[in-house]
Order: sequence, then C-alpha cells, then structure tokens
Amino acid sequence: MKLGYTIIYVSDVLATVEFYQRAFSIKLKFLHESNLYGEMETGETTLAFVSEALAQMNDLQIRPNRVHDVPSGFEIAFVTNDVDRAFEIAIKEGAKPISSPAKKPWGQIVAYVSDVNGVLVEICEPMNT
Repeated sequence: MKLGYTIIYVSDVLATVEFYQRAFSIKLKFLHESNLYGEMETGETTLAFVSEALAQMNDLQIRPNRVHDVPSGFEIAFVTNDVDRAFEIAIKEGAKPISSPAKKPWGQIVAYVSDVNGVLVEICEPMNT
C-alpha cells in the first residue's frame, strides 16, 4: 500500500486552490466543474480539497477547519530552499503567521502558517540526511 492522496475538507474549494496557487506556487492539477473537488500538483501524493457539502453527501461527519479555531492535529508540509521568502509570500497572500522561520535543534529551518481555512502548513527546508 502507498499514500495516494491527502484530502482536506474545506468550505470553498475554489478559493482554497486559488490561495494555494498564490501562496505556495502549487499548480492546479484538476478542478471539477462543480467546484466541489480540486487537486494540486504536489508530486507522487496528491493534495486534494473537497467541499464540506460533499462530505455531507457522503454521510461523513467531520469537524470543519476554521481560521479562528485551533488547527486540527495534522499539518501539510512544503519543502523549499528559501523558507524565509516562502513564508513572506504566504503571509502576503493571506496565510496567518503561526511561527516565523527558525532553525530547529536538528538543523532544519522551519516556519508555520495557517491557510485560509485554518489548516496548519509547515514551510521547511530539505533535511540533510
């Protein structure tokens, strides 16, 4: 088995994919004409956004992500060689700063923001292994 998708339920799929395009330079892979489902170009594992309305249609009970709530117990992590610049762009495009870029004890530079839905997003440099 392998991880194929990370799927996040959001109130507005179109606004979310547009935000990710601007804030993180992630390209749109697919957007259903209903605007209830969208996928981003993120490599082998697809990052998808699904409307909360679709969750209800599928009889799924979820706790919605909201920008003013404490983030859920997960995060999306994007890897870049310029964490400072990526953090600045994300904030400029509407992300909420959580933690400015800082060098961690293991040597990696890491920053945190929340997206327009309140989802926690890590921006980090590659790990030297």
